[in-house]
Parts: sequence; structure tokens; C-alpha cells
Amino acid sequence: MRRAMRFAGRAVCLLACGSVVAVPAEASEDSLGAQLLDVPTTARLDPRARLYVVDHVAPGTVVQRRIQVSNSTASGMDVAIYPAAATIAKGTFVGAAGHTKNELSTWTSVRPEEPRIRAGGRLTAVVTIDVPRDAAPGERYGVVWAETRSTPAGGDGITQVNRVGIRLYLSVGPGGPPAADFTIGSVTAERTRDGHPVVLASVHNTGGRALDMNGTLRLGDGPGGLTAGPYPADLGVSLAIGDTETVRIVLDKRLPAGPWHAQINLRSGLLSRNAAATITFPAAKASSSSWPRLVIIGLLGLVGLLLAITALLIARRRRRRPPAADGDRSRRSRTPHAHHA
Repeated sequence: MRRAMRFAGRAVCLLACGSVVAVPAEASEDSLGAQLLDVPTTARLDPRARLYVVDHVAPGTVVQRRIQVSNSTASGMDVAIYPAAATIAKGTFVGAAGHTKNELSTWTSVRPEEPRIRAGGRLTAVVTIDVPRDAAPGERYGVVWAETRSTPAGGDGITQVNRVGIRLYLSVGPGGPPAADFTIGSVTAERTRDGHPVVLASVHNTGGRALDMNGTLRLGDGPGGLTAGPYPADLGVSLAIGDTETVRIVLDKRLPAGPWHAQINLRSGLLSRNAAATITFPAAKASSSSWPRLVIIGLLGLVGLLLAITALLIARRRRRRPPAADGDRSRRSRTPHAHHA
């Protein structure tokens, strides 16, 4: 089964009494698209809050969001819109397979659940999160999926699944939201197997909210006074509370090894941190594609060495052979005479 899983959309943080601003709808390049339509005025400057549902609420709160699901194909499609569980593991926000549930998904409902969207059409649905009054403090993760299923015309029995999702980060507890924070540890340099230089930054989530990292790298004081960048950090690194993960910035092979003065800026929402270090990229290792050539060169060199050794041994053997004695040479030169009666 082929499953396309992409998190898209813009977040809305709409409480029953909160004020919101509209987020312009964006056309999806996929056959199926999903995005949120509102963002709270208190978070309109937060780029992370405009990408995902990032909210802190008290127990007993009802949260609603409008989402838009679009169909960019030339035919109508039946769509299932539903909540499911999600986790953050090894630096990645992972939406669970199928309709897997967790606490947050059981609090969440969608209307309509199974609409049919006309060709090129869009539909607005409402997501409601009803937080129980006895909900324990803490942050939960989930996803709202929009999904279509189809069976190929060949009738081979394989069902193709295409779904897009919107992340949910919901913190529950009294008072204001827990403070978000992180530190940048070591900044180091290495190379990929194919020879690309890479800058690695170790990031530790020291706050009370999950983080989604992005940022930039600048290189200065390089060989001959060179500067390079800014380079975008590898997106998609998510850190659960207390986790430590590595942000990677992959650079061009043509970049000199260094040394360089590296300055990295990492952000999660409005939170920003900087770090600097002097780095030098290690020498590039021979790529796997060069091994056949190296093996052939090595074999030819071995054959040449064996031939040279063989020729040397033959020459020494000839020099060590003793010369023939004079008596032997004279005897060999005599011709026997015939005697007549």
C-alpha cells in the first residue's frame, strides 16, 4: 500500500472567546490539500504558530478550528477527515498509521467527516477539541488527516492511500503556557559518504514545549578571507520536551576544507539562539565509485612488481652460473681421426 504522508497547512489557535485573523488560503500542488484558515491575533507574529496548531489551554476548554480541504484533480473524490495519534521520536514528528488513537485524538472530532469534494473544489470543515475538565497537565501531540483511497483500474487488489495532515501540539494546564527554551551544544564538522561537507549542531530542549527547528549557517574567516552562506538548516527536526537532537546543514562539495569561523542561528517560532565555533572539514574519503579504478591500478602495480622480481631473479641466476674449464673446451673441440688398415 502506497501512502503519501505530508504535514501541511497553517495553524489556528481559536478559543471560544478568542480573536483571530484570517490566513489566506494557499493552493496545493497535490491532488489533495489541507490547511488551516485562521490564526489567533496573539500569535500572528509567530511563524511556528502559523504553521501548526500550537496552543496551551486550561482543562475544560473547547477549541475550534476551521480547516480547508482542496481537490485539485479533474474528478470528484470522497475524502475522510479524522484525528489520529502522533508522537515525536528521534527528532521527527510522526503521525500514526491509520486511525490509531491517543488521548488527544479522542478529544478531537471533525465535521463533516466524509465529504465528497467536486473536481477543483474546496471544502471547509470544523475541528473541535473538547478538553476534559479532569485532563492532566502536559503536552499532547496529534494530527488531523484528510485521506482518499482508490483502487487501480487494473483490479490488482492494491488500494492506494493518499493523505495530508495538520499537526496538533496541545498543552494543557492552568495559567499561561510553559516557557519554551533550548540550548545549542557542540558545533562540529564532518563529511557525508559522497563527500559533502556537513555542519552539525547539537540542540537540547530545556523548556516545557516541543520545538520545531529551523535556522541558518554563515561561514567566515575562511581560507584567503573567504565567506560563505547563509545556508538553511535542515528542516523537519522536532524536539520533544527534554530531548537532544542534531541539526544538519549540508554544504557544497566545492567548499574549501577550512578552517572556518562558523556562526549558526537556530529558531523555533519566535525563540532564537546563536552559537559559534572554529571548524575544519575532514578530507574527503574515496567514493565507492572510485574503487573499481583503484583495484585495477593496484592489480596492475602488483603484476608489474612480480615481473620485476622475476626478471631480477633470472639475472642473478645467470650471473651465479660457473664458466666452463679450458680442458673441457679443448676436448669438446677435438675431431676424432679415422684409422685405415
